[in-house]
This record gives sequence, C-alpha cells and structure tokens, in this order.
Amino acid sequence: MTTQLEQIDLSVSGMTCGACATKVEKTLNQLAGVRATVNFATESARVTISDDVSTQQVIAQVEKAGYGARLLEETTPDMLDKETMERVAMLRARLMVSLIAGLPVVALSMIPAVQFDGWKWWALVLSLPVVLWSAAPFHRAAAMNARHRATTMDTLISLGIIAAMGWSVWAMVWGNAADHQAMDMASMDVDHIYMEVAVAVTVFLLAGRYFEARAKRRAGDALRSLLALGARSATVLRNGEEVVIPAAEVQVGDLLVVRPGEIIAADGVVRDGASSVDVSMLTGESVPVDVTVGANVTGTTVNITGRLVVQASRIGADSTFAQMTRLVRDAQATKAPVQKLADRVSSVFVPTVIAISIGTFGAWWFFGGDLPQAFTAAVAVLIIACPCALGLATPTALMVGSGRAAQMGIVIKGADVLQGTRRVDTVVFDKTGTVTTGQMQLVDVVSAEGTSRSEILTTAGALEHASEHPVAKAIASAARAETGVLRAVENFENLPGMGTAGLVDGVSVLVGNETLMRRKLVLIPAAMNDALVTARDNGNIGVLVAVNGAVMGVCVVADRPKANSAAAIASLRELGLRPILLTGDSRATALAVAKQVGIEADEQHVIAGVLPEEKVRVVADLQERGYAVAMVGDGVNDAAALAQANVGIAMGTGTDVAMNASDLTIVSGDLRLVPDAILLSRATLRTISTNVFWAFVYNAAAIPIAALGLLNPMWAGLAMAFSSVFVVTNSLRLRTTKLTPHTAFVHATR
Repeated sequence: MTTQLEQIDLSVSGMTCGACATKVEKTLNQLAGVRATVNFATESARVTISDDVSTQQVIAQVEKAGYGARLLEETTPDMLDKETMERVAMLRARLMVSLIAGLPVVALSMIPAVQFDGWKWWALVLSLPVVLWSAAPFHRAAAMNARHRATTMDTLISLGIIAAMGWSVWAMVWGNAADHQAMDMASMDVDHIYMEVAVAVTVFLLAGRYFEARAKRRAGDALRSLLALGARSATVLRNGEEVVIPAAEVQVGDLLVVRPGEIIAADGVVRDGASSVDVSMLTGESVPVDVTVGANVTGTTVNITGRLVVQASRIGADSTFAQMTRLVRDAQATKAPVQKLADRVSSVFVPTVIAISIGTFGAWWFFGGDLPQAFTAAVAVLIIACPCALGLATPTALMVGSGRAAQMGIVIKGADVLQGTRRVDTVVFDKTGTVTTGQMQLVDVVSAEGTSRSEILTTAGALEHASEHPVAKAIASAARAETGVLRAVENFENLPGMGTAGLVDGVSVLVGNETLMRRKLVLIPAAMNDALVTARDNGNIGVLVAVNGAVMGVCVVADRPKANSAAAIASLRELGLRPILLTGDSRATALAVAKQVGIEADEQHVIAGVLPEEKVRVVADLQERGYAVAMVGDGVNDAAALAQANVGIAMGTGTDVAMNASDLTIVSGDLRLVPDAILLSRATLRTISTNVFWAFVYNAAAIPIAALGLLNPMWAGLAMAFSSVFVVTNSLRLRTTKLTPHTAFVHATR
C-alpha cells in the first residue's frame, strides 16, 4: 500500500535563537514518518507527515522540546501581531529597567571619583532587579534547555550573568571586597566586584533581543497586508434578490453583484454589464482592464465604472489571491536566513566553556589546593567567555548600518536579509512604478493638416475630463495645464474598451481607439493611422480625436521612465551587475522602456507579458541557472518574487505588500539608491562577519590565559569590555561607507 504524505505548517512559539530552531527541527525529525524544516525568522515549521502520523503527535513532539506549536491556518495575523507586540513590550520594559538601574552601577564601579562609603552595597541593591528580573528571560530559557539536556546562547548568557553577580556577592560577604572603596587594578586578591559586568551583559543582550523582535514583527506584515486586500463581504443574487454575505461564504456558481468602487470577491466570469477594472493592486500595472460579458475577472481587483454581475468560478484556496498569498509564504519559508555564527556553534562552544571552567576549578584545587585561586580562575573563564561581544556583533553593526541607510532613504529590515547581497550579480526590475512613474502622461500630440495642438487638447481634454480612465486623466490633465479651464460636456457616454463620446460646445466629439471610430463610421486618414502605429512601436498608447466625424489628431500617452532610472542602471553596470526588465506589459512597451533606460533590448534582458505567478518562476529560473538575483518592485504582483529573490528591494512609493515582503525598501522610490542599498548591505554584512570572527578569536585566545590562572576576573571584565569597544568601533566605520558616483552628490546635499 502506498503511503500518503501530507504537508502541514505550524506556528512555533518560544524560540529565542537559531539554535532553538535547530533543536525543534531535530526533535521533529526523530519521529518516524516525519520530515521537517524549521524557520526561526518566521517562527514556523513546514512538516511533511505520513498517513500514520497525526497532527497532534507533531504538536506534542514540539511541546516535548519545550516550545509551543499550533497549526498555522489556525493562527490569525491578529494573533501573531498581538503575541509579537506583547514580546516587544516585555523586552522594552526589561531593557528600560536595566538601563535605569544599571547605569549608576557601571558609573560607581568604573569611575573612582564618584565612589563613596558603602557604594558597593548601593550597587548591589541596584543590580538585583537587573540580574533577577530584567535578565529573567535568559535564565528561564537556560533552565528550560537544561531540563531538555540542551544548551544555547541563553545558557552562556545566564551563566555569565550569574557568575559575575555570584562572584560579587561572595567577594562582598566572604571576601574582602567590602573593605575597599576604590579598585586595586594590580591586586590578585579577591577584592573586586563584577556587578557592572552582569549589568552590562544584560543591557546589551536585551537591546539585541528587543531590536530583533521589532524586526520580526515587520517581517510578518507581508501576509497581513495581503489579507487586508481581500473583500470582506460580497453581494450575491439569491432568488432574484441581492443579499450581502461574508466573502468567505461565496460558493462556486454564485452570481456576485459588483458596483463601481467595490472589490470583486472571487475569481469569475462577467455575465452582465461592462466596466473598467483596476488591477493595479494585483498586477502592478497602471492601465485598467476593460471588461464586458464573457471576460474573466480576478478577486481583489476593483470595479471602477459600471455595474457588473460576475459568476464565481474559483473561491477560497483556489483563487488567484489565495495562490499569491501562498507564493509569498512559501518563498519566505524556503529562503534560508543568515545563521548567526554564535548560534551555529553554540551547541559546541557553550558546553566547552562550561567544561573548561569546571576543569579549571578542579585542576587548581586538586593540584594547587588553593580554593580561592581555583574559584578565581574558574570565574575568570566564564567572564572572559561571556558573550557580550558576540551579542553586540550583529545589533551594533545593524544599528549603525541602518542609521546610515536611513539618512540615505533606505530601510534595512534586519541582519538576516544581508546574506544575499554578497553574491548578487543580477538585478531584475519591475517596470510600472519602479523603472517608470506608474502614471500615464501625455507625451505627444500629432495634428491633422490645418489643426493645431491647442485645438485638439481643448476639445479632447474637455471630454476626457468626465472619464475616470487613467489615459483620459492624462489627456485632461495636460489639456488643463496648457489651455486653462476645460469646457463643459453634454451627453457624455463612456464606451468600455473603446473610449468616450459627447458634445463639447454643441459639437460631437469622439476620443478613443479604432474600434470606436469604426462603430461611429469615422474614417481614419493614412497619416493618423501611421501616427498610431508609430506610437505602439514605441511602446506608447495612441488615442484618436474626432470632431463632427473627422479625425483631428492623435494624442500619444505613455507611462514614462523616471528621470533617474537611466542613471541607476548605469551605476549598476559600473558595479558589474546585470539589469533585467520584467513586466506584465506588452513586449513593444517593454523594449521601448528598456532602450530609454539603458537595458539591452533582447530576450535575455527584457522579459515581457508575464503573469504575477510567472515572475516568481522567472526569478527562480535565474537562481537555478546560478545567478544571485536582486528583485526590485513595487506592486502586489511583485511580492512573491521579492520574497523569492536573494535580495528583495521594494519602492517606498509602491504597495505595503511589496515593502513588507522585501528585504530592503527605497523610501523615496529613487532608483539611484538601489546600487547604494546593495553596497551598504554588503558593507554591513562584512562588518557583522568581522565582529563575530574577532569576538570568537578573542575568546579562543583569552580562555586559555584565564584557565592558567594568569587572568584576574577583573582583568577578564576589562578584556571583555575591550572586545565590546572593538565591536562598536568597527561598526561605526559604516557611517563613512562610500556611495556610488551618481548618488554621492544627492546625499551630500540632503
């Protein structure tokens, strides 16, 4: 009998680092018939189970490892947002307490000039809430891991804090620390306290967790933004009457009544009516689609002009909207996040440090018989190995890099998004709203003999002012700018798929395509027909203008490239990156735009006529061929491709879904910032790698010295502080990151 496999998605709670995700994954894969991958960044698990394994068994296995789990489909975006907000608020409160209580401790411990009689007891009182309450999340996680015979970075953090505080209390109560008011930097006696070490570790690590939690909350916004686009209710025809029902209750075959301004609740076929449908939220393209009886329409698109009756054909999980939601979720789930080196080696590093500390204590006591020296050396090992520098390595570089990026108008979501920038060699651009303005503009007016540009605009602008179509708006806007106040229109008629008709000052006016002219029996002169062909060859839209049955001219409308697009493409080429244009528009339009911005107009560099789901396949195909891809886009249709790419870059002038599914956001929409974003991301990643490397080198060199009894815990604390200073100083170098030549002047003048 063939075993049936089922795939389930779980929401996993309680993970604090990549090592936690690894532990959950190993625990799940211990079950027979289960294959699982766990994503720490999205706090989710994708599990494939055989038919003899139940969902409850899988959830119980996760709980056995000490974490929480539930089906992802039962986890609403609001639930996830509430849980994340609660965690962020908890970390913020603990961080504030540790800062308020901890700063005086550090000042009293490190600055002899402010020390007074009994200051150490005051430092002890101030340290207790930091060590016992603010650091409680680390202690709880370490205890939970200990119960399950596992170690993570929380284990070493907790041990470091406890060791520093325990040593201080022991020195004050049983040692001679209480008899000294100032630090004796050369003494090897037990006369120094290390409460500032415990406090500093807590503050730094809480700050890192706090910023990480905030970044993870933003990462979850992509799916919430997608879900927000869907219709909440639908009007259906039941027994000839209109009934409003929740959109989730729509059934295949239902007749949906969609009025102007309403969202179409399901994929379907138009059975009655004609209208223009705004598909920009789904496809990213600026020009609405004219639909009549028999045309297919997609759920979540917006009806603009006329009343439609749509028969639902695909609903729920089968709809285009639901499939796009899954594409974003799947792309995010399969993209491997950066695994911080500290977490990757913690399963070896943490127990090794503990073993060295215990071994040091035993060796000194057994061979030397000196209990104070044994304790001093053992504590020095723990303190010198305390992961303060490791905890600072990523957050400080990310904060400095993010601050530098913010000055440039670039938003970097977090450290985990930077890995892909190292290898990026190909940059794929969406067209509409990214390379182009996303707004239709009048670019030319071709006049018939004996007719002026002003006459055409005055007449066409007056008629088009009454229409909501983007092409009509472009003509009306240009007419108003050039001729002033537009004339009144009578007997206005909107003809979906063809154009508009009406009377302007009592004169019959038609503005539209050839179909409209043929229907109204208007002949198109050869010169005007040539103007239409030229416009289309250049990727533009040609609109005929006829007065009293005679064609007066052609208005040429286009979505023009942004003023800085060509400069951005040139900068990318200087960096050795290959630009590709990817769009749902026609090939003629795409080729015309590519030529204007400096992209090779061939099949390898211009990919046109693609549907939203095909954009993901194009990016994935490039990756399979060995390219490291950065995707730049702004529409909902780009969201899944942005998530699939090695680096997703969204325009801040686009949709929320695109921005939330991306790794980087260009707030201003200035394409010249794309090469800067790549450069800064690479620099930030290099800084993080350098910080982590030297933090471990510092431990590798200092731990043996401490174990040999050559390092007093006080000197260990100072060495640890020095490593932190190095990490911070190295991170601050990001403030001087070199910009690309095309954007250096722009940023210098901001």
